[in-house]
Amino acid sequence: MPLPALSFLSRRFTAAADVTQWLLACLHGLVFLSFLAVLAFAPAARAQEPICRGTDILAQMRDTDPATYRRIVAEGNAVQNGKGLFWKIEKPGLKASYLLGTMHVTDPRVLALPKGAMEAKAGARVIVIESDEILDEQKAIARLMTKPQLTMLMDGKTIQSFLSPADTARLDAALKARGIPLGAVSRMQPWMLSSFIALPACELARKAKGASFLDKQLAEDAIRAGKPVKGLETMEEQLSAMASIPTEFHLKSLMEMLALGDRMDDVMVTMTDLYLSGDIGRTMPMLKAVSPDGADGEGYAEFEERIVTQRNHTMAERARPLLDEGGVFMAVGALHLVGEEGLVSLLRADGFTVTAVN
Repeated sequence: MPLPALSFLSRRFTAAADVTQWLLACLHGLVFLSFLAVLAFAPAARAQEPICRGTDILAQMRDTDPATYRRIVAEGNAVQNGKGLFWKIEKPGLKASYLLGTMHVTDPRVLALPKGAMEAKAGARVIVIESDEILDEQKAIARLMTKPQLTMLMDGKTIQSFLSPADTARLDAALKARGIPLGAVSRMQPWMLSSFIALPACELARKAKGASFLDKQLAEDAIRAGKPVKGLETMEEQLSAMASIPTEFHLKSLMEMLALGDRMDDVMVTMTDLYLSGDIGRTMPMLKAVSPDGADGEGYAEFEERIVTQRNHTMAERARPLLDEGGVFMAVGALHLVGEEGLVSLLRADGFTVTAVN
């Protein structure tokens, strides 16, 4: 994508991309339900896996706009605990525990654990993930069906009830490109539809063929090894957090993602490259840099507070008694680790010594 195109994204890129970043990095439940829909409605994806596309925005910016690139690097370096995916958690008298930041995708490069993580996982007494409900999809979906308001529009409404004919046509085309008919998902909440648009067709196709995302792979490996798996949240809690955000905000984000079109592939490529390099702190500065005014987008602060910060505190509180026994291998979305109220900082405040392994 040429640099002038980056300016075109303006505020709409930042708001949509910020939300997309959290959706992809933080929500087991959203990704899980999205994949269930893909399995049901995308038989074409099973037949032929689309090629993953996209351009690393930062790699291009390094050559075309070095000043902005240097600023992003500096801002990323200033993010507390923004460098590193794999952390060691220690307290005197306890067997060491470990914390791995994950990305909830099936990309084979993401599935390859960082150095030392395989050994730490093998030596752990318990594996901890965001939600252990991913191990029994049928049971989880049955439980969620008892509260359809968390994932579905109510009172007979469909997504078309909120969209103009032109926007409906754009949504229909974007879903068709991913093998999903609009009629099959028209009653889903707009943020569910946003997840379909945010995830590249190649990612959806891999899951349709049965691929596990990293967190689920870790849980499945643990079960095969005879280790207990514990969850820090329920999917109902995750989806309730999303449902608590005003529908207007989710509709706006959906429209912004549709406006971006194939440029969302560039977002995914850049996010993935930052994840693989462990430069998690650079993610948000990068997204904001493509907007001339650096705006976060209306409603984003509330979104971040409910979907990220509050959940960070919940995870830390529920992980504490497990960590107090030592020998834990914990894996959660990478963006839950960073910042003053990220898990690394919260665990340090609880008296643990937390250091980056790599």
